[in-house]
Order: sequence, then C-alpha cells, then structure tokens
Amino acid sequence: MGTLVEEAVTQTLRGGDGEAVRLYVAACAERMAPLFVGLRVGVAGREADVDFYVESVRDLWHADRPLSDAAERVRVLERFPELQPGDEEVTDVAGTYTFFAALVLRYALLANGSGSADEAVSCGHAALTAMGMLDQNVVGGGFRAQEHGLQWFSVSGDTAGLWEASIEAGRERFRTVCGPTAGRSG
Repeated sequence: MGTLVEEAVTQTLRGGDGEAVRLYVAACAERMAPLFVGLRVGVAGREADVDFYVESVRDLWHADRPLSDAAERVRVLERFPELQPGDEEVTDVAGTYTFFAALVLRYALLANGSGSADEAVSCGHAALTAMGMLDQNVVGGGFRAQEHGLQWFSVSGDTAGLWEASIEAGRERFRTVCGPTAGRSG
C-alpha cells in the first residue's frame, strides 16, 4: 500500500532518532484530537474514552522518552467502538472523523513505544487521509496541504511553535467539521 506522506518526511523519519519519531506522532495526534474530543464529549458512556484520549495526546508530547505504558494504551484504545469491526460502513460525519482520530492515536502510540518510522508514517498517512476526505466535503478546504506542511514542520529540526500550530490546526478542523459547509463523509 502506498502512502500519502511525502518521501522527504519519510526519509527524515527513517534517518532520525526515536525522539524525532515521537515528536512527529505527538503533533499528528494533537492535530486530530479536537475531532475525537469535540465529537465525543458529552456522549453518554464515552467520558472515560475522551479522558483517555486527552491524557494520551498530552503524554505523547514528552517526546524525549517513550511512554512506559504505550503498548497498554494501544490495547485500551483498540477497545474503542471506533476501532471495532462492524458489518455496516461508517458514513456519518462524527463516526468518520472520530475513527480517523482514533486510528492516528493508535499509530502514534505504537510509534512512540517502538520508535518505528514505519508506524510514524502510518500515523501521518491516516491524518492525511482524513484531511483529504475533509477537503472533498468542504468548499475551499486545503486541509491535506496544511497537514503536509505541518508534517514537514514536525521533522524540520526547528520545531519552535509546533505545538501551538498543531493546536490551532486541530481547532480549525473541528470548526470546519461542525460548520455549515461540512458535507457528509462516506
């Protein structure tokens, strides 16, 4: 399967160290967090899932070392309804974007624990896929191009402002998904 992650980003991740991989996936997860949190907060029975997601994204930013419980967090996340196989295709907006947000976090946790550039690329690929879908469903999107730029920023070596840029991008995505111009994903 091909990847949407630019070759230069992939090569930088493969040539870098574990900290570079962990920073990259933390930023990807941060940008997707508002989609999961915003679309699941207030949903009955999902309070613990929202808290888990928020805590995991926060902890991923400690990129100087892998999370000691990354594998356990993956197991918890894999029990989320978004990552459970089902007979019906997810076609609603909330279901679509929370699925991608959960998938990005899954790969982020895997990459954090292993330092694997391949897991990091899968994380970036999932984020880019979600943003490509968002571009198809809104007028004048540009979210996939923005994600490409922020992924490059994540591995550029000069990451001052990365956290802030990731937070703002995530908020913009959430506003767009919830806004009047958002279409249905399918």
